[in-house]
Amino acid sequence: MALSSPSRTDVNRTAILAHLGAHGPASRADLARRLSVSPALITQLARDLLADGLIEELDHASSGGGRPARMLGLVSRTASSIGVKVAPDHIAFVEVGIDGSVLRSATEAFDAVSPLAISGLVERVGAFIASGDDSRVLGVGVGLPGTVLEQGVGVVDSTQLRWNQVPLGATLRRALELPVVVENNVNALSVAEKLFGQGRDSEDFLVVTIGNGVGAGVVAGGSILRGTAGGAGDIGHVPVVEDGPLCQCGNHGCLEAVVGQGALVASGRAAGILDAADGIDRLRAAADTGDERAQRIYADAGRILGRALAGVVNVLDPELVVLLGEGVEAWTHWAGTFEPALRASLVPGKRGVAVVVESWQDDRWAQGAAALVLATPFDSDGVAGEQGRLVRERLVSTAGAR
Repeated sequence: MALSSPSRTDVNRTAILAHLGAHGPASRADLARRLSVSPALITQLARDLLADGLIEELDHASSGGGRPARMLGLVSRTASSIGVKVAPDHIAFVEVGIDGSVLRSATEAFDAVSPLAISGLVERVGAFIASGDDSRVLGVGVGLPGTVLEQGVGVVDSTQLRWNQVPLGATLRRALELPVVVENNVNALSVAEKLFGQGRDSEDFLVVTIGNGVGAGVVAGGSILRGTAGGAGDIGHVPVVEDGPLCQCGNHGCLEAVVGQGALVASGRAAGILDAADGIDRLRAAADTGDERAQRIYADAGRILGRALAGVVNVLDPELVVLLGEGVEAWTHWAGTFEPALRASLVPGKRGVAVVVESWQDDRWAQGAAALVLATPFDSDGVAGEQGRLVRERLVSTAGAR
C-alpha cells in the first residue's frame, strides 16, 4: 500500500490518538491545552476522527459548575501493534490495541543459538501476524535482552542470546513489509509503563526487573534514557562483590551474578535444597513452605538488591521505582530485607521515594515491545527513525483503508 507523506493535520490527528492512548479520555478543551493547538482545530480534527471511527464520544465530565464537557476516548480495536519478546528458550507474541489492551497472545519454544534462529523467528512472527487481522497492524516491536544502538535500525548484540551484530530489524522488515522497531527489553517495558502503567503520571522514574538478569529502564523528563549505545540502565553489571561469582559478561561479582535466578539456583544447590535438575520454581516452593535455608537465600538477595538500587536512586533521583519481572513472584521473600536495606542506604532527601511492585505475567515483555510501536507518536527525538515515520503514516491511514 502506497502511503503519502503526512501533513501537519495528520501529525495533529496522530497526537490526539497518542494522547488519548497514553492518558485516557479527555475533553476537547483538555486536548487543545495539552497539545498546544487551537480549540477550533481540535473540534475539526475530533470531528474527522469520530467520522473515521478512531475515537468515540463518552460520558460527560464535570466542569466545575459550567456546562459538562463531552469526553473523547479511543476505539481500542481500530489499530494495533505486534509485540515480540525474544528469550534464549522461547518467544512470546502479543497483539496490543492502541489503548494498551492485549487482544491476543501466544508463546512458542525457541533456540536462540540455533543456526536457524533468525529465519525461524521471522517465520513465527509472520505466522502470528497472519493469524489475526493484519490490516490493522501498525508495526512490529521486538524486545530482547541485549544492546540495540538504534531502534529503527535494529542491529543486536546480546550475551544472553549469543548474538553478535545481528541485523534483526532489517531482516524482519524485508520479510514482513511492515515497520519494525527493536529495543532492549527493559527499555521496552519502560515505554509500556510510561504509556499505560505506573509511570503515566511521572516524568522521572525507574523500571527495575529481576529474573534471569537484573536490568533497569531509566525514564528522565518523560523520555527513555538510552545512553551512547542504547545500554543505559544496565544495573545488572554494577559490581557488588569483589572477586565474586563469574558473570555472563565476563566480569566477577556483578549484581546479576549475585541475585539473578541462576545465582539463586546455584546457592540453593550449594545449600542442599535443590537437586541438579531443580530450578527457581523449586527454590521458591521451598521458601513458601518454610524452608529457612531457601528463605535466607532470598533474604540475602533482597539485602544486596536494596543496597545496589539505593545507589542508583541516589544518582538518578527518580520520583518512582517500579519493580517487576519473573523474580517478583517470590517477592514476599525478598521484601523483608530489601526495604530496610534500600531506605538505610538512601541519602535522607530520597528516603521517601515510592517503590511499586507489580504482579508479573510473561507476556508483559511482549506487551512492552508492542508499546514501542504505539509510542512512536511521542518520538520527538527521532529514536525510531524512519520506522517511526512509517508507523505514524499507517496510523493515520488505517481509517481510510477500512
